[in-house]
Amino acid sequence: MTQDRSYYLGTHDDEIRRLGLQHRVWRPQVLDAWRRAGVTTGSTVIDAGAGPGYASLDLAEIVEETGKVIALERSERFVDALAAAAATSGIANIETHSVDLVTDPVPAADVDAVWIRWVLAFVSDPIGVLEKLSGSIRRGGVIIIHEYMDWATMNWTPRREALTDFVDVTIREWRASGGEPDIAVQLLPMLPKAGLRLKEAKPIIHAVRPDNYVWRWPATFIPNHARDLAKSGVVTEAWADTVAQAFKAAEADPDTIMTTPLVMEIIAERI
Repeated sequence: MTQDRSYYLGTHDDEIRRLGLQHRVWRPQVLDAWRRAGVTTGSTVIDAGAGPGYASLDLAEIVEETGKVIALERSERFVDALAAAAATSGIANIETHSVDLVTDPVPAADVDAVWIRWVLAFVSDPIGVLEKLSGSIRRGGVIIIHEYMDWATMNWTPRREALTDFVDVTIREWRASGGEPDIAVQLLPMLPKAGLRLKEAKPIIHAVRPDNYVWRWPATFIPNHARDLAKSGVVTEAWADTVAQAFKAAEADPDTIMTTPLVMEIIAERI
């Protein structure tokens, strides 16, 4: 099956692998957020915009056989990847639905929790999706959100102009595609309109050297995305090569410190 180009970053095999590494990098923060939000044995949880299902698989193990994970995902390629991974792991408590979060109804009600990560930053109607998901949660249940609040905090010391330019171009093209990289700025004040009460808001940002595992997260994105931008005609191949070379130089310098885009962790209760 060919990848779905309607996804900003695609659904090809390399993207599935990148998403797996991304989940492993963020897994400690994610597990902690779920725990603090009350996700536990017997919970029914929606994984909204589940992708290839890395979070769904973790959630399924947490809620165990008495609980259920409802994975909502638009891409058939990602749904197939999730189904294959669940079968390989012998996990049977994941229910998958091919759902477009913007246009389709949520096929669940009165769930205990909703988990959504880096989805609202890409959809055309993030507030509408938030309201829709909120309506599927039982009163007293929770939504747990990880979304970017300031993508421009990505930076390097020593400063490298090509990488700074990459950040600026990525933000510009993200918005040109219809998304909003700093979507958490809009989400926080809209929680009451969606019937939600804020319980926790926690900013997360990393400052790491090349030998830190977190470094691998941007490392699997930046050179490849620069090349994708060149293929789409947004930038030149020479520009993409310059970005890749600058990132390689930063990675070769053990004293380089990279700060990552600011993510806002939101835990809100359905009222």
